[in-house]
This record gives sequence, structure tokens and C-alpha cells, in this order.
Amino acid sequence: MSLWSPSAERIASSQMAAFQAKIQQKYNVSLPDYESLHRWSVENLAKFWGEIWDLAGIRASVPYKEIIDDPGRMPGARWFSGARLNFAENLLRFSDDRVALVSANESGVRARLTYRDLQTQVGSLAAGMRALGITSESRIAGFVPNISETIVSMLAATSIGAVWSSSSPDFGIDAVLDRFNQIQPEILITADAYWFKGKKIDCLARANEIANRIQSIKTIIVIGYAADRPDLSGFSKRAVHFIDLVAQPAPLEFAQLPFDHPVYIMYSSGTTGLPKCMVQGPGVLLNHLKELVLHTDLRRDDTIFYFTTCGWMMWNWLVSSLAIGAKLVLFDGNPFHPEPGVLLDLAEKEEISVFGTSAKYLSALEGAGVIPRETFDLKSIRTILSTGSPLSRESYQYVYQKIKSDVQLSSISGGTDLNGCFTLGNPTLPVFEGELQSRGLGMAVEVWDDSGKSVLKEKGELVCTRAFPSMPLFFWNDVDGQKYHKAYFDMFPGIWRHGDFAEITENNGMIIYGRSDATLNPGGVRIGTADLYRVIETFPDIEDSVVIGQEWDNDQRVILFVKMKNGTLTDDLKSEISKKIKDTISPRHVPAFIFQTPDVPYTRNLKKVELAVKRTVQNEPVTNRDALINPECLEYFKNIPELQK
Repeated sequence: MSLWSPSAERIASSQMAAFQAKIQQKYNVSLPDYESLHRWSVENLAKFWGEIWDLAGIRASVPYKEIIDDPGRMPGARWFSGARLNFAENLLRFSDDRVALVSANESGVRARLTYRDLQTQVGSLAAGMRALGITSESRIAGFVPNISETIVSMLAATSIGAVWSSSSPDFGIDAVLDRFNQIQPEILITADAYWFKGKKIDCLARANEIANRIQSIKTIIVIGYAADRPDLSGFSKRAVHFIDLVAQPAPLEFAQLPFDHPVYIMYSSGTTGLPKCMVQGPGVLLNHLKELVLHTDLRRDDTIFYFTTCGWMMWNWLVSSLAIGAKLVLFDGNPFHPEPGVLLDLAEKEEISVFGTSAKYLSALEGAGVIPRETFDLKSIRTILSTGSPLSRESYQYVYQKIKSDVQLSSISGGTDLNGCFTLGNPTLPVFEGELQSRGLGMAVEVWDDSGKSVLKEKGELVCTRAFPSMPLFFWNDVDGQKYHKAYFDMFPGIWRHGDFAEITENNGMIIYGRSDATLNPGGVRIGTADLYRVIETFPDIEDSVVIGQEWDNDQRVILFVKMKNGTLTDDLKSEISKKIKDTISPRHVPAFIFQTPDVPYTRNLKKVELAVKRTVQNEPVTNRDALINPECLEYFKNIPELQK
């Protein structure tokens, strides 16, 4: 039984329904339901993505000659060959007095920027960048909080054709260097500070050190966040004020470039090695607009929010909403400061219609005992989006019981690799507990067993069998393409293996069980870590947990670590946990050991890091610890006597 179903009126008025009707009429095909539309989209990739190009209203100075040369070639398929366009131009379609960006932090709203003002600032900053020698061959790096100036900087860079890459300022210096040193940027953009839990965190000293250790950086552009004109005395002589660069009016100019010209460089989490640098082109925007218009039903009159930093691909996804002309709400800071409802208060005041967050945030809100429907007026929220990790069944119940009953809850899943989603929401379909609503249009997503056979209602590897336009163009400094091939195509040649353990359900939705490289396989019986987390989350005294599979005696044994809300882990509680896992999952997956841990490691994008725990337990190195928000907690997992061979 579904938790929520869209009304007939909502279905009929959706952009998804309109698109489906158009395809039926134009191509004279019968598409009675979403599954048939999805099947048509992946069987007719060129036609489908051509329709998305038109739906998105892509602006190109030269039209494309061919949509795709070979849909079955991965990697290497060429998209929209012959076209010349500019990424930023396609985001800056509007120039009016509607609000484009609302920049908020822990203290409230700090700035509003209209679409006209946005265009003006982008034109001025781009002219300043060109004067500093920036060309379409340059890279621009942002060490920046999630504020409107960051979006202005990205648009200015990409209007020239320079490649944009960003990192959140809460990353440590080594983590930033591991990323930016690989791509050798010419400009570093930083804010003077940012706020977290009411404290001002200085950025200038770290930015100066970063610039001193990356030889290619010629200029540092400093955004005044804590002060309009930060004091740069004693700072690098290469530093200039952002406010000065945007003060000189200049016309907007958009470099016209091929469809395979780089736009973004994104990074893997880097928790077990040097981050991979994934180079992406304007195909990202095409895929984002498909997801925003059809799967999210976003329109010009909407207000969209996503709780994200500039080091997470959801920032890029949110920014693409500018092409639709919606109002974007940005937030910088801690979502529980000064109190747990700060984001919900923002949603009420800004009348947010699409509220995006993480599974971790929803579970933390529930753990804090917040009942939003009793405290906030959330009538404006039409859709809640969640990603970052699998959304538990309990969180589904929490949303519908404690936040809002008439809301579309869309758990979405994809990755930085494609800068988008494989499975996501759908305004025409019901929501089932624990399930993602649908596979994305144009994404040939299947679940395969280890032999490469497609399976339904069985767990296996999430794969994509045909090319899609937001695939990385290449990896930076991967001359022979081996890093790219190893990342996705080593298990099934020519097939994208995403690295998620998943299942297609009887409702044609999907369940994500976590990373397939972190699945548990004792006795050859494979399950996802999310299965155990769902059990652990039913114990009210446990705040968090992390589970790993440790190689032992030519097999694997399950090791569970729990973080208690209060008090100590008792033998009685261990027995209760073991019994519940045995009864609800299987005897094979009962933990060999259950330990109490002071904390659980997460990346700065709030993803639980089982692999870092596993490597620590097995006395293997965990590189790039600065990618974690709490790397110090890994010390607990070292040299546990019971786990040493």
C-alpha cells in the first residue's frame, strides 16, 4: 500500500504527463503508463534526448548535426556533435526583477539577487576574469561557502568557457590540495570567512596557504562575507576584492564552444585514495533539466531549496534550476543552529515548494524529537527530496506522520560521477515505503547479478547499459583512460557499473542497499549494509551505527559498531540486536562482535564511510582523511584486540 498518491488533477497538470502525451502523438506510439514511457526513452535514445533538448530550450549558436553517434559505446559516445553553445548562457535566460537567489545563513537571510542583478554581476566579473588572463582553456577553483557570490563566480567562469571546480571551505587544507593541485587552476576564489554553529571560521589564512602551494594560481579573488571589504593587508599580493570586480559594468559575452567542452571538474570522495577528477560537459545541464522539469515538475513560479555545500554535486544540480527561472534558496551553516528547525523556518518564510535535504538530516530531525507539522506552516512544500544515503523506512513514516501527509517524498539516487540521478521521483506515481519512485527517463538502468543477468525483485549491481549525455567526458590526467575504465567498466565490459547494491521492486521502483563494495557477504549470502541499519534504527537507545564485513578464515564476518544516545552498550542490548537481526534478516548476518563507538565517520556530504572503518580495522591506510567531517573518530577502530588475526 502506498504512503501517498498524486491526485488525478496533479497528474494531469504535470509536465511529465504533458511530455508523455506529446511523445505518443508525435511518434504514434501507445504509452499507457510510466514504465512504457521509460522503455521508449531508452530504446530510442536519440529521439528522446532530442526531445529533451527541445523541452529544455537549449540555446545554441550552431545547431547539432547528430544527437549521438553510437548509443552502445561506453565510454566514448559523442553527443550533439556540431553544436556550439555556452553553458552559462543557458542558465542566464532571464533578465527581470524576479528574485533568482536568496542567500541565507544561521542568522537569517543576508542577500537577495534578482535575475537582472545576477546577469549584471556575471557580466562584470567575467570581464574582470578576462582582464586577469582567463580563457576557455583555464580552470577556476572555488574554496567557497554556499552563497550567491559563488554562483556568480561559476557563471562568470563558464561564460568565458573556463572550467569550474569547487570545494567547501570546511575541507582541510590537504583535502583541498589533493583536489585542486591535480587540475592546476589559475584563479582561486575564496570568502574571507563562513559561519558554523554560531562561530565565524576564518578562510583567508588557509586560502593563502593553498595558493602558495599550488604554483598555477596567479590571482586570489576574495568574497567579502564577514565584511564587505575584508582587510587584505598581510595577505597575498595576488589577492583582489570580489566587490571591486563586480563594480565595473560590462556586457555579457558567451564563448560558443562544442558540446564536449569541459564545464565542471567534480571529485570522488577520496576516502581511500587520491580523489578522481571527473570532467563533465554541458550534458550535465541537459540531464539536470530533464530531472528538474519532468521528474521534479519544477516551474518558474516555484521556490527550490537543497541543503548542500559547494563540494557536493547537489549544489550543481540546484544551480541548474536557474535555467527554469525558479527562485533558489541557498543556506550556509549548521542546519541545527541555533535550533533544529532552522531550515523548516526558512521553508515557511520563503514559501519553498521543493525542499531538498539528506537522509541523515531527516533522521537527525526525528532523533531530536522535532514534529514540524505542529510548529511550522509548511503548506508551500509540494515535494521533499532526499539523497546522500538510503532513506530508511522509518524516515518515510516520519515524513508522512510528523512533517506533512500530503507531500511527494522523493528519495533520489545517482552520484557525482554523472552529476545527476539514475533513480528519482515522479509526480505521476505513488510513493511506497522504502522505495525510490522510478528509474530516470533516458537512463537504461537495470539490476544485474554477478553473472551479468538482468534480475527483478532480486538484489544485485545497479548498472546502466546505454550511454547518457552527463557521463564524464574524461578523467583529468588520465591519458590512457584506464582510471575511467576501472571506475565503471571493469566488471561488465561496456556496461556502466555504478557501485550500488540495488533491487527493482514489484512496483517498478527501486531500493538502494548501499555501496556494493561495502556489502556484507558471510557464507556467500550477500546483503546491503542498509538492511542492518534498518534493524538498528528501531532501537531507541542507539543514535547511529556502522557495520563492516571483515575477512576472516576464508570467509567474512559481520562487525557492528553502535553509537549510544546515552549510557553504555549492555550485553542485554547486544543480545536483543543479534536476535532481531537473526529473526528479520538471517542467522548468517548476526554480528560476530558488537562494539560501542564514540562516533561514526561521515564525509562532509553526510555519507557514512564503511570502507574507511573497514580499512582501519584491517590496518590498511585511509588516505585523504580530510574528506571526512570527523576523521579523528577513526582512531577508535585501530588495533581492536578481538579483531586482530
